[in-house]
Amino acid sequence: MTSAITTSVPARLDRLPWSRWHWMVVIGLGTVWILDGLEVTVVGNIAGRLSERGSGLSVTSGEVTGLAAALYVVGACSGALFFGRLTDLFGRKKLFIVTLAVYLTATALTALSFSSWWFFAFRFLTGFGIGGEYAAINSAIDELIPAAYRGRVDLIINGSFWIGAVGGSLLSILMLDTSIFPIDVGWRLTFALGVVLGLVILLVRRHVPESPRWLFIHGRGAEAEELVTSIEERVAAEKGRELPPAEGEMAIHQRSAITFREIARTVFGEYRRRAVLGLALFIGQAFLYNAITFGFGAILTRFFGVSTSRTGYFFAVIAAGNFFGPLLLGRFFDTVGRRVMISSTYLLSGLLLFGTAWLFGAGRLTADTLTACWAVVLFFASAGASSAYLTVSEVFPMETRAMAIAFFYALGTAAGGITGPLVFSDLTSSGVVGDTVLAFQIGASLMCAAGLVAAFLAVPAEGRSLESIAAPLSTRRPEPLPATAK
Repeated sequence: MTSAITTSVPARLDRLPWSRWHWMVVIGLGTVWILDGLEVTVVGNIAGRLSERGSGLSVTSGEVTGLAAALYVVGACSGALFFGRLTDLFGRKKLFIVTLAVYLTATALTALSFSSWWFFAFRFLTGFGIGGEYAAINSAIDELIPAAYRGRVDLIINGSFWIGAVGGSLLSILMLDTSIFPIDVGWRLTFALGVVLGLVILLVRRHVPESPRWLFIHGRGAEAEELVTSIEERVAAEKGRELPPAEGEMAIHQRSAITFREIARTVFGEYRRRAVLGLALFIGQAFLYNAITFGFGAILTRFFGVSTSRTGYFFAVIAAGNFFGPLLLGRFFDTVGRRVMISSTYLLSGLLLFGTAWLFGAGRLTADTLTACWAVVLFFASAGASSAYLTVSEVFPMETRAMAIAFFYALGTAAGGITGPLVFSDLTSSGVVGDTVLAFQIGASLMCAAGLVAAFLAVPAEGRSLESIAAPLSTRRPEPLPATAK
């Protein structure tokens, strides 16, 4: 048996003005991307130190950047799929606390590594926690942020990965200075500081409530109403005025769980055009990023004679371009619209990378001008890539949301972390100009193709409630079970 209720919770949440309460949600949930950027960059920067005699570990630099990086990627994909399902079943809050705890524990134990197998095992578990964070956090943010702000908030939060990347680079410079810290201590403290940041996030996150949308669908309608009332009172007190009335109610047939079969049928059957859109966006951005970032250091040193000790400064420039793209373009995804902005950012970044490839092949670039070209390409590409996460988190029914995010995130991460290196490693390290040009052209082609798909299939979700973009499965009366299954 299922019970039917009528609720105005979505409309009440979407009509809220921006407030300090929303900032608390953003800080408590959104900062996980900074942790991810920190983790990925730190490991790449300490690879050389870990391979040195006296580091406390018996590993090679290649094992750190190869095996450890691959295990982190596999962990992230596995964690996204595992925790994504649990997030839809048991709620956003329980899982965004659990996944952060997994990350904190695994990172702390990485800092205590005494052998290579220990280090590799906890790199996998760190990725497992981070992957789970993506599913739980994206679900919660979209369901708590008002519709008018959802696009820009999602983009800026996803773009904050690059703040962590810059922080990881700068932190590594300090922690790996043997005049300050011993050779076997500095890299451990680098991981330990990641734990400290995670604990600060946890202190804020424990005040973030469960998604009221998840509550009323799972038979806890009274709790959802009470929670939204408390949020409204807090926002009204801050603004010093009564809130406008909410317009719109919906009828829900509450049920405890949705089967995998129903999730698959919904995402890949009923919403197959949107599934094609999600696949195109994730694959396009994954290959463009790998075309540029996988061998950027090798390209600078091999073709322009840049010292390896200086490549970090060039990385900071392209990281800045990555962050400022979503920051400055994000609001247009809520005003100009999703279809125009998603397709244009993908197409622009792809076309600009084609132009960069031509200039590089013609020998018309220096290290500085190539980096400037990359920064401009990634300014648009980062906004587009962030919109891929936004898209898959808002265009499917709520009961499938976390699982859909997990699937597309895992696919994009696998394409970027597994397929990308296989495609680009030889091309960007061969020392042949034509090979690097080809790498750029492959990434640019897939990005442009994704932009064309978005031009036709992107959903005009700007300013709309999640329920109007994709009606919850719970708005439909469940089909009766066959007599043999009752």
